[in-house]
Amino acid sequence: MRKLSDILKQQYGEKVYKISLTSGCTCPNRDGKVGFGGCSFCSEGGSGEFASVAGDINVQIEEAKARIRKKTSADHFIAYFQSFSNTYGDVDTLRKLYEKVVRREDIAILSIGTRPDCLGGDVLEMLRDLNEVKPVWIELGLQTMHDETAERMNRGYPLTVFEDAVNRLKSAGIQVIVHVIFGLPGETREDMLQTIRYLADLSPGPDGIKLQMLNVLKGTELGRQYEEKPFPLLSLEEYTDIVAESIRILPEEMVIHRMTGDGPGDLLIAPDWVRNKKNVLNTINRKIKEKQDAFC
Repeated sequence: MRKLSDILKQQYGEKVYKISLTSGCTCPNRDGKVGFGGCSFCSEGGSGEFASVAGDINVQIEEAKARIRKKTSADHFIAYFQSFSNTYGDVDTLRKLYEKVVRREDIAILSIGTRPDCLGGDVLEMLRDLNEVKPVWIELGLQTMHDETAERMNRGYPLTVFEDAVNRLKSAGIQVIVHVIFGLPGETREDMLQTIRYLADLSPGPDGIKLQMLNVLKGTELGRQYEEKPFPLLSLEEYTDIVAESIRILPEEMVIHRMTGDGPGDLLIAPDWVRNKKNVLNTINRKIKEKQDAFC
């Protein structure tokens, strides 16, 4: 298993910290271009509650570094634009923003979260140019390969759009990280593992993957549905077993960026066990070892 933290430490000689920044972009699934309300699991902050407040990007970076410097003297950082869809907007404005970021000596990597339907030709040209200065990662929120689930979650695009985006990004030399959520309502264990097998077999496929348990959050449509009529959620044992099995299925060269998520505690409705991240990771690692021993 190739963990991102190990790879970056080997490459830069120290732990590389991620700083969450804000581009000021919104989302076509919120403003009416694709739909309204956004994905049913997505919070009002666009899943970026830990990001800096929008403003001058250099100020954002310095403030984020100052927070991290309380516990480390690291010199290299990943500039992470997570909330909403960070290639959705005026391309000239976005180019100026991201060029400021990649020109900084303290930024090692530019990581941009966005939707597969926000990657037009002009955006790809911008990303290709930025990638010549510093490595650029594009993080795509697939969540599930199953279009039926995606429709229930109001994702707003079919699987074919994701496949086209990955193909065009890879052709442009851009690294792709895909987000997957386990525990979406209506999905079985086999449905979740089908998504993993799909990604493992996809060619060209993603370079990295982020795995996360569904967090039911206040202020989301899914949260409203859960509070009105609670639906079954994965237990810690179920989730960690699916993650361990996923690691076994995924190709060795795919980098594991995340095995559990850091949801905003003040917004979390359920499941409560995700709050103990250390316990979740320890359980995942134990199950990975058990599966390795079983197949030896």
